Amino acid sequence: MGIRSRFMIIMAIIFGVATVGIGASSYLFSKRNAMLEAKSKGELIFNYILATRDFYTEKQRPLIMEVFEKDRFYPELMSGFVLTRGTFDIFKKNLTGYNFKQATLDPLFPPNKADEWETQLIRKFAGQPELKADEGTMERNGETFFYLAKPIKVAGKDCLRCHGDVNDAPKDQVEIYGSTNGYNWKNGETVAAYVVYVSVEEALANARKGAITLYLIGAGCLLVALIGIWLFMDRFVVNPIVRLSIKAEEISLGKNMEESVSIKQNDEIGALASAIERLRMSMVRILKR
Repeated sequence: MGIRSRFMIIMAIIFGVATVGIGASSYLFSKRNAMLEAKSKGELIFNYILATRDFYTEKQRPLIMEVFEKDRFYPELMSGFVLTRGTFDIFKKNLTGYNFKQATLDPLFPPNKADEWETQLIRKFAGQPELKADEGTMERNGETFFYLAKPIKVAGKDCLRCHGDVNDAPKDQVEIYGSTNGYNWKNGETVAAYVVYVSVEEALANARKGAITLYLIGAGCLLVALIGIWLFMDRFVVNPIVRLSIKAEEISLGKNMEESVSIKQNDEIGALASAIERLRMSMVRILKR
């Protein structure tokens, strides 16, 4: 294998590794930015929902409870779960790729029932009381989501009024939701979790496309660079060395001694050509003697 071929193979390997590295780095960087953006948007939605819930709990609910009788229950006015769910249902009409769920192990409202993954999340909160929030990515129906979650714990009599003993619950509530699910909760028990889901599927797809585009651009530049190097090597390195090799062999055999070395380059090959030319002239003088 000639010097040109070895050099081109080495350069192709170096450029190829560099191109793959740039493409992979681009994907990881874009993925990281997508996750940070999803987290930022998720936190904004989360804080809005919780602020709405806190305002209801601290300001509205005490007044509402003073107005209605003990056994009366109007979900839209007296349930924090209904309030947050209803608020988000209206909020998400103009949004796509976002979801919010009050995932509950044993809910009054069946759609709030935690699925298998959410059940594991709630149990994680229950097993780690010091854990105030959790975040990360998860897969659902072939789609990738970034999630933010916070635990929901039973907080005293306000929660137990509706979720304690079924016999103590408002009669209207029992008529609406039944007497089977959503009762016998214990004070301080982690029974549910707020979970905000932000789809990052499109962002990840764009990151992959960007990485592939960058890789193809790099591959194209690599091809152009290799062609340029090939032409440069052929003209200024390989061909002059071949000509000098032929001339050196002719001198060693005493052939074509009157033909001077015609390579004129201001580099190492030019220096070699000058040395061979001096050798030729010395051999000519010796032969004339």
